[in-house]
This record gives sequence, structure tokens and C-alpha cells, in this order.
Amino acid sequence: MAGSDCSAGAGIQADLKAISALGCYALTALTSVVSETPGKVSIVRLLDPEFIADQIRLLFEAFPIQAAKTGMLGGVAQVEAVVRTWKQFAGEVPLVVDPVMVATSGGKLLEDEAVQAVKSQLLPLATLITPNMDEAEVLWGRPVTTRKEMERCANDLSQTFQTSVLVKGGHLQDDSADDVLCTADAIIWLEAQRTHGVQTHGTGCTYSAAIAAALGQGFPLEAAVEEAKDFVSRAIAGHFAWAHHAGTVHALNHLHQDHDSENDSDYE
Repeated sequence: MAGSDCSAGAGIQADLKAISALGCYALTALTSVVSETPGKVSIVRLLDPEFIADQIRLLFEAFPIQAAKTGMLGGVAQVEAVVRTWKQFAGEVPLVVDPVMVATSGGKLLEDEAVQAVKSQLLPLATLITPNMDEAEVLWGRPVTTRKEMERCANDLSQTFQTSVLVKGGHLQDDSADDVLCTADAIIWLEAQRTHGVQTHGTGCTYSAAIAAALGQGFPLEAAVEEAKDFVSRAIAGHFAWAHHAGTVHALNHLHQDHDSENDSDYE
């Protein structure tokens, strides 16, 4: 349940690639269509809420869904359509919520008035919430710039929304890109070295989709996050790069990974 990215590096397209690469069958319920590239969001078109709800309903009626994720939802009406339909059809299906607010390029992907709808209606339904540091700051209401703040934030959000929280450290200002997972039982740090010089987008989409895929295969939550971290690390380390008149274009490598490569990371 997410938006479409015409450059295929983020959004539904990244979700499809990640889930397929991990051996699962991906279904999609589009919430929006975005005209964007790794460095620019040009136009955003939000889809009709009833159309979003109908996609979700139809898929639940036709397929044995084992896990799901949300990405870009866009506006209040779109958030409420997902929440309403999820409550009606999902039952105990695990839900990973990537609270997408701003693209890597800086383009806004969630309307201001929709933030409260996400917090009050969607996040309490989640099995896991996966904010990056900027999104975590919005949800927490305080700056998130250090590991100590990441841990406090994850713990507080976990207690507030009564669910597990993964705060991603791709915006840490050093050579590491460590994430912190807070569950009901533990606080777990997942460490990785940063891959420098990669200017791509879609890491958050890929990460959350990979977690959902692992949960759908029956992995416990901590193991699902670890598997997903390894996957997105390889997608970043083995990224594509093309020469272009405006400069080099980078994209994540979801489908042709070297499983023996070093697990570097630069999560967004």
C-alpha cells in the first residue's frame, strides 16, 4: 500500500523488486502516482480513497495475504481509507508501517494535516514502525541526531503506540549507519558501515518491504529485521550507476546482488 515512483527506485516499484527478490509474491494497492527521479519530486497525484479501499478489499478476498506494508499514503483521506479497510479485512496479518513523509530529494510526500491521522489511526495498527531519523523527530516531537536520542525515541514511540519501532540511522553524521529496534522485550542495535558516494533513493521503501517479506515467510520480528538489513545493505553496496548529461545517476540493486559482498549500508 504505497505510491508509484516512475523512476522505479522507490515506492511500489522498489517494494515489488525487494519482495520478489526475497522469494515472495507481491501485491500492490496504489495510493498515489509520483513523477520523480532520485534527485527530484516533480508532481504528486493522490488517488481516490474509495479506489484505494477497493484495491485492498479485492486483494484480501482473492489472496492468502501473509504480511503487508504501507509506504507513501499522501493525505488524510488516503490514510483513513487504508485504516478503514485494514481494520475490516486484515485480521492478524502483520503490518509494517514506513511513515513516509519526505523524499530523499526533499519533496513532500505526506500532507501536514495527514501526520496526525497517521499517528492517531495508522501507527497503533502496526506490527512495526520504521521511521528514519527525520520522520522519528516528527513522530517524537524532539530532535533525533545521536544514537542516544535514537534509542530514547524508539523506546518512547514503542510505548506510545504499543508496538515495535525501528529507528534507522542513515542520517547519522559518521561512517556508520546503525539502526535501533525496540520491541516489548528488548532494545537491539543493528550495526553497519556506511557506503559512501551513493546518491539514490528508495532505501526506506526497500527496507520495510524486505521486513514484510520476511514476516510473511514466518521469520520472528528481530530475525526479519536482520534479514532485511542485510538485503538493503547489498542493494546499496551493489548499486547501479549510469553516466548522464546531468551527472551520474544511481539506483539500488534489488535483483542482482552478490551475497558474498560486504554488508555496507546507507539507509534513508
